[in-house]
Amino acid sequence: MYDNSLVFEKCRAAKKASVQLASSSSKVRCDALEAIASALEENCERILSANEQDIAKAAENGVKETMIDRLTLNCDRVFAIANAVRKLIALPDVLGKGEVFCRPNGLKITKKSVPLGTIGIIYEARPNVTADAAAICIKTGNAVVLRGGKEAFNSNMCICDIMRDAIASVGLSEDCICFINDPDRQSSIALMGAVGLIDVLIPRGGKGLIRSVCENAKVPVIETGAGNCHVYVEKTADIEMAVNVCLNAKVSRPSVCNAAETLLCDEEIAEEFLPLFAKKAAEYNVELRGCERSRAILPFIKEATEDDYMTEYNDYIMAVKVVSGVCQAVEHINQYSTHHSEAIMTANIDASDYFTTNIDSAAVYVNASTRFTDGEEFGFGAEIGISTQKLHARGPMGPEQLTSIKYIVQGKGQVR
Repeated sequence: MYDNSLVFEKCRAAKKASVQLASSSSKVRCDALEAIASALEENCERILSANEQDIAKAAENGVKETMIDRLTLNCDRVFAIANAVRKLIALPDVLGKGEVFCRPNGLKITKKSVPLGTIGIIYEARPNVTADAAAICIKTGNAVVLRGGKEAFNSNMCICDIMRDAIASVGLSEDCICFINDPDRQSSIALMGAVGLIDVLIPRGGKGLIRSVCENAKVPVIETGAGNCHVYVEKTADIEMAVNVCLNAKVSRPSVCNAAETLLCDEEIAEEFLPLFAKKAAEYNVELRGCERSRAILPFIKEATEDDYMTEYNDYIMAVKVVSGVCQAVEHINQYSTHHSEAIMTANIDASDYFTTNIDSAAVYVNASTRFTDGEEFGFGAEIGISTQKLHARGPMGPEQLTSIKYIVQGKGQVR
């Protein structure tokens, strides 16, 4: 039987540290972020050395190339992670914001933004998440317990050690950032059951991880990440623009959650658009899998199955379907999507309005790539994930989404 004590010990340490962090000044927290950013840059070679171990093991275990790309760090990526941390420093402090109002009985009520407390994060093979998540938690006064995937174990542990030392250098407890250094799957299950120690748990990764956390966690969960995203090319779309946007949505980084997985095309322009898109996609070795009508136009592509329309490929694969119009496109998307990001390419304001009104997803685009669903691209700084649920937060979860509310009520002896 698995011993939960190691995981619970980390959670207790983080919860204790959260009290100090929540009461710290904005300046101290920003100093901690600058210390983290500088330490990441100064220790770049150390991080890359740890990352090389992870990459070698992933290749040895047959991990596919697109997933190794998510795992891989280089100097540019490490410095980009540090830069993302610094961008958080420039953002306004979200803590303490609120409003004051008075009741007829003389009570003065202050509505105040406060940290969520101690946040647990379970994530897969993306070592940048270690820094992004910790930094945004420090910015918002939340302690964090990180449990990364085994594929990035050495990278994650190295980054976490560097960050812990960095925040300690400015007077914060190093336990504001805790890392579960046990890659056993049971450690994730233990974190899911840390009732009273973890205030909220956020999974970041594929559909299987997110489903497992949502179904098994005993602590509150914010569902994030899974991205079966769509682009619909409506009959009035600018063809050249649509080809470029659809291509970007698929190939700019196919392993991430905001990459498009399904292309829907209006039947009135399918014979013109699909061959042009297929030609461009072939330059990137994208494998297209289509419905009967799309295969009549592109006879060389594979037949799409029901599973293809439900799949987040994270790869150079894309499902294709010809639809009769915007109503059928919306119906298809709402049936198969993970409610992450969807786009329409159109010059028709009515089609645009229908699409944006009726699509049930966190981010809906008109004439732009789904690849912009990202905290930094939305101006939030680094994000902790893309929430695909509706309660508490939806879409990119920036600093504001990591706060809760406290009401401070001041009186002069009032009783009820």
